[in-house]
Amino acid sequence: MMKIFNKIINTPDKKKLFSNFVSLAVLQAANYILPLVTFPYLVRVLGVEKFGLLAFATATVTYFQILTDYGFNLSATRDISIHRENKEKVQEIFSSVMVIKFGLLILSFFLLTILILSFDKFRKDWEVFVLSFGMVVGQVLFPVWFFQGMEKMKYITILNIFAKLLFTIAIFVFVKEQADYWKVPLLNSLGFIMAGVLALWIVSRDYKISFIFPSIKAVKHQLIEGWHIFISTVGINMYKQNSIFVLGIFTDDTVVGYFSIAKKIMDLVNSLNGVVSQSIYPYTMMKMSSKYIYGFLKKVGMIIALYTSIIGLILLVFSDAITKLLAGNVYYQTLLSIKLLAFVPLFIGINVPAVHILLGNKKDALFTRAVILGGLLDLLLNFLIVPFFSYIGSCTSVILTEIAVTSILYKYALEVIHYDYKEKETI
Repeated sequence: MMKIFNKIINTPDKKKLFSNFVSLAVLQAANYILPLVTFPYLVRVLGVEKFGLLAFATATVTYFQILTDYGFNLSATRDISIHRENKEKVQEIFSSVMVIKFGLLILSFFLLTILILSFDKFRKDWEVFVLSFGMVVGQVLFPVWFFQGMEKMKYITILNIFAKLLFTIAIFVFVKEQADYWKVPLLNSLGFIMAGVLALWIVSRDYKISFIFPSIKAVKHQLIEGWHIFISTVGINMYKQNSIFVLGIFTDDTVVGYFSIAKKIMDLVNSLNGVVSQSIYPYTMMKMSSKYIYGFLKKVGMIIALYTSIIGLILLVFSDAITKLLAGNVYYQTLLSIKLLAFVPLFIGINVPAVHILLGNKKDALFTRAVILGGLLDLLLNFLIVPFFSYIGSCTSVILTEIAVTSILYKYALEVIHYDYKEKETI
């Protein structure tokens, strides 16, 4: 068995790829296990209404996380990966990205303040939204893109598990009754911020990278590099967050709570797809010109399709038991949402090869176009359907959007592959 395993990872690149996969797999295992510990507890202690409020607040600040990320988790990762042996260049990239992210953080807090002052929906629970904003601060501090570019996923794993473990323990210690609901975003934010501070310390200690004042040219370069991916990230997260955000606008916190339980389960499954995508991303960017890379991505897509189909069947058949286990009761609204969304992770997961083909071939604009179309479609569907069909409308918009995005991404990816093969034949 060990001989077969050693043959599979018989090169330094494959060993590094496997190491990164294991690191992210461990992280995602923690992402599965720890929320499964706190999630049922919070639903029972806080009740569906307060759980829905927290979900609505999280969906709101996620838009600010998208803004401050600015696509750097892909664009800056690519830059760091290419220049990792050049310390001066890495320091320039690091400083430029951090300057932009802090500028966007200030802008985000300003926009949140306007939102709270302008709408009663946000003003009546303003403390929850402000405390939730600490997650944005923590995310700005944590240079995930740096560690991904350096292919040192273990740091991402260790620090994230530390933050989540701290949050999990704190939930059981400090959240004892419904009136403690405001402590949940506070504790979550503190975990994010602590992990971010430790991450910056590791960057300084292990890589001897310190902040320098970057040139305007360097900052401008990062803004241009990240632009297409930022716009595409806006599109992706629009149709990931719109469902809860729009549902929160047109319904009450209780309905949002019912739907959020089902959405939380889907997010846990989708995080497994994230492991695969993040693990192979630096590898595929470096090897995109290799003749076997399309075959490699095809195999990845088949593996994803297999396990997401199995998970989908499990969710469909055992939705009653899953709802009872996680929520304490079999809420009809949650049960139906789980059944409707059971195979959504399949459509999201099989997008991974297409996304890597487009980004690896520098077709960022096509990737952007696909997800922006998806985001706009989702927004349109949510505003057209949710006011009349509530959470059923949310589920419908998610399903139709994911099918549409998958179709568009593969249309573009197949065009890129066809052109690439044609060009090689000509040469």
